[in-house]
Amino acid sequence: MSTEETLRVTVAAIAHRTGEQQSVLAGALGLTQGQISRRQRGIASWTLTDCDRLAAHWGMPVLDLLAGPTHALTKLPADRIATGGQQTLVPLDTPTPEHAAAPAPAPAPAPAPAPAPVAAAPAAPDSPTSAPSAPSASPTTPAPASPAFSEPAPVAPPAPKRVAPPAGPLADRVRRRVEDELAAHDGDLAAARAALIKSAVPDVMALFAASRVGGRYEHSEFPPTADILTKARQKGADQVWEARPKWRSEELHRAARGGHVTLEVTALDMNAAYLSALKTWLPIGKLVRSEGDRHDAKRSGVHRVTPAAWEQPDLPSPLGARKEPGDLWVTEPTLRLLLRCAKLGLCEAPVIHESWTSGASEGLLEKMRRALAEVRKDAISNNDELALEYVKSMYSKFVSTIGESSANREIRRPDWMHIIRSQAFANLWLKAHKAHTSGLTVVQMSGTDELHIAGDWQQVFPEGRDLTQVKAKTIYTLGE
Repeated sequence: MSTEETLRVTVAAIAHRTGEQQSVLAGALGLTQGQISRRQRGIASWTLTDCDRLAAHWGMPVLDLLAGPTHALTKLPADRIATGGQQTLVPLDTPTPEHAAAPAPAPAPAPAPAPAPVAAAPAAPDSPTSAPSAPSASPTTPAPASPAFSEPAPVAPPAPKRVAPPAGPLADRVRRRVEDELAAHDGDLAAARAALIKSAVPDVMALFAASRVGGRYEHSEFPPTADILTKARQKGADQVWEARPKWRSEELHRAARGGHVTLEVTALDMNAAYLSALKTWLPIGKLVRSEGDRHDAKRSGVHRVTPAAWEQPDLPSPLGARKEPGDLWVTEPTLRLLLRCAKLGLCEAPVIHESWTSGASEGLLEKMRRALAEVRKDAISNNDELALEYVKSMYSKFVSTIGESSANREIRRPDWMHIIRSQAFANLWLKAHKAHTSGLTVVQMSGTDELHIAGDWQQVFPEGRDLTQVKAKTIYTLGE
């Protein structure tokens, strides 16, 4: 058994002996219950700081803690041993193949049958193609005893009951937060708004965690970061190109300046671009390097490619404002868009040199996205600007803080951040392509949500504030 595996067994044994639940350990270590659970399943690693805090919490030298469960239990102070009441074993699930570094130790003979677990509330399944690896062990699996010690391991208690998901739809959680803050501030909209915006990051992470209850697999929240996703300096950037569009039709603008053309142009605004972009293929686990010019549609990550020349003057390049020639690192949405353009005959396919990918799901954020979209739609119908602003703050801060941000300690996935942003840009490009193929003139495209069109755009795009609609920002005449 490795030191890491031994420590997990030790933590499980002491938690059983003391009758402590994971929430108690989380409070003692300054972590969340989810972080404790991930460490015990081998998805995340116990750190040296964690060991120091565990030893201090249980009143023993840290070397005794690391000496294995049999020895550590003899060093546990008598006043820490539970004498009665409910004792809950910290689950020691078998790591999933995606995260496991070594085979799990052979389990001890099965204990007596556990009481029937409380039925969990049904949850919508993930995408049918989104489970590239075996599901993690059920939380009702008893902790295996360690075969590496001569003395008998502590007898495992009955398996803990499965905790049911929070009652009520996810959207109701968001609505209740708005109602609670309004009540707490006696209906003062400005004060409630300030409080909701301040708590948007922890609130959206709690919503995300609730949305994953009942999922087939567990995503990695702190996987090792590939060099290409590491910033060269604190305020610098990594090597990934997000394909941000900044384009306008130079031919049209030259003709307009010369007095040869006059066009009435409408600047269209795409509603909640980042909220729509939460539906994208995200890598589930840590990224693994591979070589070769082959794209696996069931995986996602970042890719080093040589793009083909773009020779379509009426449409922006899928690479956005990129001007430097040669290889570059692009995200999954950008690569998929380039491959799609090749199938449409707009360019040659890019050459893929190497990739950093993981098994992926398009539905990883789908439950959370739908909940936020539902609250947003209701807020618009009810002219509830407070709820509308809160929802916008939640999804926009989710995207901006899941990379490397001190504002969010729950996750570090710079690959997700780049992919979601790139998906927003890809969605905007697809709108431009739809306009072009429908006979409209694409004049300009910029940011995540701005598309300038000449022609009867209302025959192509429905007008409104819903996610599937667009709204007109300004109208101007090109050539006046």
